[in-house]
Amino acid sequence: MVRPGVERAASCPQEVTPRALATIERVRYPVVLFDFDGTVVDSGGIILASMRHATETVLARSYSEQELMANVGGPGLEAQMEAFAPDRVEELVRVYRAHNEALHDELEAFDGIEHALTALKDEGRTLGLVTAKRRGTVDLAFARLPIEHFFDVVVAGDETERHKPDPAPLLLALERVEGDAADAAYVGDSPYDMQAARSAGMYAVGVTWGRIHDRDALRDADVVVDTAEELLAVL
Repeated sequence: MVRPGVERAASCPQEVTPRALATIERVRYPVVLFDFDGTVVDSGGIILASMRHATETVLARSYSEQELMANVGGPGLEAQMEAFAPDRVEELVRVYRAHNEALHDELEAFDGIEHALTALKDEGRTLGLVTAKRRGTVDLAFARLPIEHFFDVVVAGDETERHKPDPAPLLLALERVEGDAADAAYVGDSPYDMQAARSAGMYAVGVTWGRIHDRDALRDADVVVDTAEELLAVL
């Protein structure tokens, strides 16, 4: 659902380099929504460890890192586990969560993210968090990292029936802040984030620092950035 008169990148996202930053047109978005895992918090390592623990414990089978992480960031943990064993989803999810929640004490925000959030708030932006995580798990992360105050709205994975790449969670966040998709950007690290942003009519910003998905996975983005400084430059 693309707004009339708004041009989208035809086939590949715009690459941002230090040289390009001096001339790139800076478009201001009053509303900026963020994905959480791999975008705000460096959780790829603990997600991988918990995926491996769950599949080896329940299925007695080893998967490659690429196989374990392929669907992360998509339509919820249950759907991710269904890809491994449709008849063992409940057990896989239970074992994953027991392992994963205990690791949240190790969670860290990515370098430069708190500075970027501070700068955006200082400019008067409305900020939001839209994640596939359950709200209880988000709160575990907030207990470790004092960043909750940056966000005017949080939409967790247990608040909508449909999940990314469906735009429903993003549209719910916009509704709660009374925002317009034409004035909003969504920042994420996965193909599901980029597809959801596009479907919602929002500007799709892909980030590469998450290390959960490779750069090619962000081909549906309007722009791809490598650092928090570059992120500020395109917003």
